[in-house]
Amino acid sequence: MKVIKYAAIDVGSNGVRLLISNIILKNGKAPIFNKSALVRVPIRLGADTFKKGKISDSSLKRMIKAMKAFKLLMDVHKVENFRACATSAIREASNSQFIVDEIEKKSKVKIDIIDGKTEAEIIASTDLYKVIEERNNYLYVDVGGGSTEFTFFSKGEQVSSKSFKIGSVRSFGSKETYKQTKKLAKDWIKEEVKKYDKLIIIGSGGNINKIFKLSGTKIGKPLTRCYLQQEFKALKKLTYEERIREIGLNPDRADVIVPALKIYLATMKWSKSDSIIVPQIGLADGIVKTLFAKDNS
Repeated sequence: MKVIKYAAIDVGSNGVRLLISNIILKNGKAPIFNKSALVRVPIRLGADTFKKGKISDSSLKRMIKAMKAFKLLMDVHKVENFRACATSAIREASNSQFIVDEIEKKSKVKIDIIDGKTEAEIIASTDLYKVIEERNNYLYVDVGGGSTEFTFFSKGEQVSSKSFKIGSVRSFGSKETYKQTKKLAKDWIKEEVKKYDKLIIIGSGGNINKIFKLSGTKIGKPLTRCYLQQEFKALKKLTYEERIREIGLNPDRADVIVPALKIYLATMKWSKSDSIIVPQIGLADGIVKTLFAKDNS
């Protein structure tokens, strides 16, 4: 048996994450991926891009410090290889190339800017297939800070996927633009749903993971639409400060959890689904798996 370490950096719109994974290798067996460490820093890049159109100097300085710290952590863990991916906040910033160039020059961390389709494909390479059964149809929903990826699965295979610019941080921007984009997502999903008799929703993202954790539900068991509606109403009644003080939410989670839940609930309504499975996987998990697969192809 051999154990090696790979890492992934997910540069999102609401936070930046470093995932370090142990990969257990044994002759004749499929590799096993186990989380070794997970670090998240609340650099809200989306607040810059979605309001001002570019990443600010102060956010760039914080990013450089974060990448330097992540690089040191990976060195200490003896990580063999890593990949850093940036999604909508950097992708849509007018100074995106300058930002990634500066970060690489100052921290030696190269960041790949990926589109929504690639993001969905990477996420689909995670343990998602352990949840999907051939006899069922699924709609996978990944709500981020800047965009939401929707992917349909049928007979164990991915059949369609689309990314829309609706997200928890972006919801604080232009209300009219957000409303129009949300309608496009609604129309697309309603049209796709016609192809299936029944759909099971699978949700990922920091906000639904937090709700799942707070619920005390066992891994593998779904959350009901009724439960999410109750949580949504309860959280909406609380002030930002009360969500931090009484629920124990982090400051950068306390304001985005309500708009994120609104997207999940809307998706369940559009797809006529009464429950959602939360396998607690995300982009970082997919980055590690696709990188390892590429290195061993």
